Amino acid sequence: MTPQSAPPYRRGIRINRSQFLHQILQVFFVGLVIGMERTVLPALSGEFGVAKGSFLFLLSFVLSFGLVKGMLNFVAGSLADRFGRKHVLVAGWLAGLPIPFLILEARNWWWIVAANLFLGINQGFAWSMTVTSKLDITRPQERGLATGANESAGYLAMGVAGVATGYLSVRFGPRPALFGFGLTVVLAALAMAVLFVRETLPWARAEHDEHKEGSFSGPRPRFPRGVPDHPGAKEIFLLVSFRHPTFRALSQAGIANKIADTLVWGLFPVFFRSRGLSLTEIGWLTGLYAMTWGIAQTATGHLSDIVGRKKPIVGGLWCLGGGIAGIVLSRNVFLWGFFACVMGIGMALLYPTLVAAVADISPPAWRGRALGTYRYWRDTGYAVGAVLLGLLAQWKQETEIAFWTTAVLLGLSGLWVATGSEETHPGLNPADKSGSDG
Repeated sequence: MTPQSAPPYRRGIRINRSQFLHQILQVFFVGLVIGMERTVLPALSGEFGVAKGSFLFLLSFVLSFGLVKGMLNFVAGSLADRFGRKHVLVAGWLAGLPIPFLILEARNWWWIVAANLFLGINQGFAWSMTVTSKLDITRPQERGLATGANESAGYLAMGVAGVATGYLSVRFGPRPALFGFGLTVVLAALAMAVLFVRETLPWARAEHDEHKEGSFSGPRPRFPRGVPDHPGAKEIFLLVSFRHPTFRALSQAGIANKIADTLVWGLFPVFFRSRGLSLTEIGWLTGLYAMTWGIAQTATGHLSDIVGRKKPIVGGLWCLGGGIAGIVLSRNVFLWGFFACVMGIGMALLYPTLVAAVADISPPAWRGRALGTYRYWRDTGYAVGAVLLGLLAQWKQETEIAFWTTAVLLGLSGLWVATGSEETHPGLNPADKSGSDG
């Protein structure tokens, strides 16, 4: 094929490397915004009026974030399929502008809860679009690598922000540090999104046309049977949530991993603070988890392109649960650091692979909404985790029961994926000639 006759919307990381890198930078900014809260706010919650032992009230800021981000993930997918990815991305950064001001002026913990409502909008719109846009412009056999690189950048940034804000808070004070850091990141990301990010919806529409016309080259994906080309939002939500066994298994795995992340976000700082660690030490432990998760995801995402999606997801859930159990059983900072890294490896195995697996079996015409539904359930795991773990810790007036409960849930979730889903990688488990699952 000559350059003159080449299709205008060619897919592949190498061909679209400029936009791919711009999207990597965008998700790095997103990770910095969420990461700036993880060390400082839970550890210093008493300064905002949270009484010692009020675990459910403490986790209310994670609850607000999870509920809003979960709902906005689904809304973002629908808006992106209709109006385009870039518009939703820019809207996400505009929603992030109030966050640093609310933290700076917070008079009590409810101000932090309000800040996290805006954080949920920011994350639901902006992070969702970085994933969807990368999947638009890459080939099916690159999806694991693409999602791995995306999540790697985001969670590496989260770890960097956790360590950086820990140091900055010691030097300048928590509020000024979070205000200056957060406002700088949001303004830079908004400017970059407006000036340099391209709209990728045309790539998804071109891929849809290729599947419809039968001109798509490559293994046939296992798209669901009996679904129209352009189903409604309700039909997609019910299909991904309940009706399709593989979608259903992937969605519950998403909930389980976010319950674990709620534990890290809300109760790790309290657990380590009660054992005499400083803010800087807590920042390093939470940062080790996030940075291991972040750094490893490019490799683990690519691994799923080779060995398939199912094995890394199951192994990751069990590795994550084992790391949490190790944290509780350990008694010194070195072992805590080791098991934080084990947890990060587990997250790295499962996290990008879940997104790639959902994308594998989602037709491009409604991929944004399918990913939005999965991400709705996944990030609603923050709300589920906040209520469940908060109530357990409140009941026992200690955090260890929340750790053990999470470890058991992760083990059961891995068993569900192992026995209740099929391999989605089209190269390893292609559909029959009808182009559907079965």
